Amino acid sequence: MKRIKRTFSLGRWGKGILAGLLLAGGVYLPAAADQSDTTRVRVAMYLDLGSTYKSTTPAVTLKTTAPAEAGFAFNSVLEPWLQLGAGETARFSVSGYKVKALESADWAAVAAAVKKLQGTSDKPVAYAVDLAGGAAYRVYTGPYVSAAEAQKAADRVSQTLSASLKGGKAEARGPLYVSAGSFASQAEAVNLRQTLSAQHAEAVVVMTGPQQYAVWVGGALSASEQSALQTELSGLYPGLSWAPVNENVPALLLHRDVTLNLDAPAGVDHYELSGEGTKLTIRDDGNSPIQVVERFARSYRGDFEISKMNGQLALVNELPLEQYLYSVVAGEVPSSWPQEALKAQAVAARSYALYNAGLNKFKVAGLVDTTLSQVYNGTEKEVPSIVQAVDATAGEVLVAANGQIVEGIFASNSGGVTADSSEVWGNVNPIYSSVTSDGDESAQASLKSWYHVLLSSGVTGYVREDNTALNGTTPAGLQKLTVTTSNVLVRKLPLIQSEVDPVAKLNPGDLAIVLDKVPESSSYAWIRGPFSSDDLVKSLKGKTSTEAPSPILNLEVTKRGPSGRVTQVKANGQPLDVKYPDSYRSALNSLPSTLFDIVQTGRYTVQGAGGNTGTGTATSATTIQSASGKTTANSGLVVLSGDKTARVIGSTNQFVFVGRGNGHGLGLSQWGAKGLADGGYDYRQILQHYYQNVTIVKE
Repeated sequence: MKRIKRTFSLGRWGKGILAGLLLAGGVYLPAAADQSDTTRVRVAMYLDLGSTYKSTTPAVTLKTTAPAEAGFAFNSVLEPWLQLGAGETARFSVSGYKVKALESADWAAVAAAVKKLQGTSDKPVAYAVDLAGGAAYRVYTGPYVSAAEAQKAADRVSQTLSASLKGGKAEARGPLYVSAGSFASQAEAVNLRQTLSAQHAEAVVVMTGPQQYAVWVGGALSASEQSALQTELSGLYPGLSWAPVNENVPALLLHRDVTLNLDAPAGVDHYELSGEGTKLTIRDDGNSPIQVVERFARSYRGDFEISKMNGQLALVNELPLEQYLYSVVAGEVPSSWPQEALKAQAVAARSYALYNAGLNKFKVAGLVDTTLSQVYNGTEKEVPSIVQAVDATAGEVLVAANGQIVEGIFASNSGGVTADSSEVWGNVNPIYSSVTSDGDESAQASLKSWYHVLLSSGVTGYVREDNTALNGTTPAGLQKLTVTTSNVLVRKLPLIQSEVDPVAKLNPGDLAIVLDKVPESSSYAWIRGPFSSDDLVKSLKGKTSTEAPSPILNLEVTKRGPSGRVTQVKANGQPLDVKYPDSYRSALNSLPSTLFDIVQTGRYTVQGAGGNTGTGTATSATTIQSASGKTTANSGLVVLSGDKTARVIGSTNQFVFVGRGNGHGLGLSQWGAKGLADGGYDYRQILQHYYQNVTIVKE
């Protein structure tokens, strides 16, 4: 297939949208990545790496399908500490700074407090505790990264639960404990915990090894608090061997968790991981999936690893690469697509996974389960057509001339032409050159068209073509439209957005003037806006190295790359200097792609004699020649272009973006690959069309 580089301009109000792989603030290509293990991948689901990746939860709930075991790896050999039965539910968390929000024997009060906290940033966990006087319940929030953050959280929680606490205060708790010694059985440890709890409510049974138990007391915030607690306990219970707990030794604090069902205190086992740098592995007895309740109750193959990163729980799923791809490919493209398109996606996704697994960008894993890496939804997406495509290409990856695996970057829809790397990163990479992608247009093949209409009230909007009828023309030659059913919604954009109020409703007998007819916004072509100056200034904040002007009176594309994608935008003549050209997508209110034009609703261009042009606004009192003679431009003026489309000049200047494509546009276009497969091309031809200077090899 012929490679091309061309400039491109969108001359009309546009055409679409689908999910694609997004670039977060740009992408870099190192000289080489560590590719030592090509059989397994590690995928983070919960992790706090600040601006790099942040997805947190106070605890994870795992449900087994088959018997499983949990333990710690010593010298690469797993030492089982726990046995989980088939169909068992267990919760896991990590020790750290927390807030004790509430303790009460009143279950209704506890359930109400948990519900209240669930609506805040301080997420709760509730435990049932057997005390001498009967059952009680304790509610904790956290973990937090430091004692100071826990203290701040205690103030927030006190305010949130002020009615329940009745003048009391939530209290910060730390990760430091004092141990009462070791015991041969859990029952023996439980008996001691109940005795200690009469005076020290923070006593807890702890597993310190297979069939080894201890009782810890504490939750101290500092070493001095821990030392003072040890002295106090030694005086109260001189017969016990009190010692500070070593923070670096693996241990599991045992709780009875009652958070999951707030209708009744039905508990499940909860294991709180303690020990700096320790990692708890949960592994089933074969190839049976384990369900993660907090991840939409999805089931996943392979092992789970729980550790602590930046004070928060980190959950990693480690599994065979090919099984990972069964889910990823199905999450990225429809399983009904042609096999050759699915195979192309499988090779690209495998290359992407191995390349990033070597980089270990996320510290405890090379990948995450969101579009920041690749969509990974576990076994729920596994279907025969996808499994067939992955198995048919098993081990095949894209390799560059230097022998290194290529990061097989892909996007949902390239809008008819893929991006050149200079348009995304600002530098040239020979693998990612602009090529045609004609199959992208099929993304809108089954969609309705929409009329852009002007209502008698002066409001403009979009009406879908069904339930409408054309009814004559205006003196200027514009068509009139009416509707055939009641309450036809006039939308802000040419797509159905149930969460956005319509701009108006039309009923039979109401007339509107047709300004244009456009396809429904999709992943191929789309319209976004209109955005006010304030909207754009807010969106641009912090995303340009020089502060954007305010107000924005004029916004224009001043540079484009080889595919026609925007590489420079000026506001009031000042360049909006983003870090990478592709950053314009997020900087300008989350646009689907950078292949766009800008329409300013309050401005128009007049073609004068001799080819001269002039720009005016609704408030500029510009004199123009109309059908009825010379007139002064004002708000509500309908401007007719040379291609017989029209638009209304508004009294305030807003900005509409008309574009094509969804995603950064680099590498494989998923819709374009489908188009080529429909045309008879095999997956190798598809891949070598979208990735230049690569070979396909079997690892």
